[in-house]
Amino acid sequence: MLRFSRLLIICISLLSSVLFVSCSEYRSVLKSSDIRLKYKTAVSLYDKGDYHRAMQLFDELLIYYRGTDTSEKINYYYAYCYFGEDDYLQAGYYFTKFTSTFPTSKYAEECNYMSAYCQYLFSPEFGLDQTISVDAIKEFQLFINQYPKSTRVAKCNEIIDELRDKLEKKEFEIAKLYYKIESYQASYIAFKNVLKDYPDSKHKEEIYYYMLLSSYQYAINSIETKKQERLEIARDAYNSFNATFPVSDYGKDAKSIMKNVEKELLKYTEKDKKLI
Repeated sequence: MLRFSRLLIICISLLSSVLFVSCSEYRSVLKSSDIRLKYKTAVSLYDKGDYHRAMQLFDELLIYYRGTDTSEKINYYYAYCYFGEDDYLQAGYYFTKFTSTFPTSKYAEECNYMSAYCQYLFSPEFGLDQTISVDAIKEFQLFINQYPKSTRVAKCNEIIDELRDKLEKKEFEIAKLYYKIESYQASYIAFKNVLKDYPDSKHKEEIYYYMLLSSYQYAINSIETKKQERLEIARDAYNSFNATFPVSDYGKDAKSIMKNVEKELLKYTEKDKKLI
């Protein structure tokens, strides 16, 4: 046990010495006026994954090499330094800046893709504002349009589908929330919009069912002068549900609701007969 403790102390001491020398050398390069040395060190640090320290050197080199051929490569490294540090907002900005500054670069396609990819990585969970997700979809679509033969197109389409699923889930959950708080008209309209925006939704059966529930609850809680019209909307909702999903786990409940709708509508039919 004692030998192990001594060995551990020696290893820690050696590691500390290496780190001290490394930090000392880095500070020396940082203060140096040797631009070539700074560039070489920055690339070396980048290759080792030390993006933070590489970025500090590239930050200075960006100014020095501005307008030269080397500027392109430095800007490329600089964007990836932010990406390596998981700062996707800044990385996306610098990838976009790269493509506008060097549109004919051999890295242009890659940086166009990475610009969109950073927005995707910065996209929040479905319950939060999805503006970034919408922007990311647009960016990926622009990439596909610009580079239709790119090997990255398949991945772009995969990510677009994932982002659209997130947007759909947000709209779907909002519609369900309207129903939960008994805002039935808003719920019916919201579900209808989800179906319009995402006709191939994996929640399609549930959406049709909730449209029936929402329209029915909205009808029976309406004032008398509006009730018949809204019950007819509920009937249409049932017919749409039944035609689309004749076999459904919600079928029994849906039929029960429809019986109530027909029962309520019958009252208006009998009332009209009496008036005649």
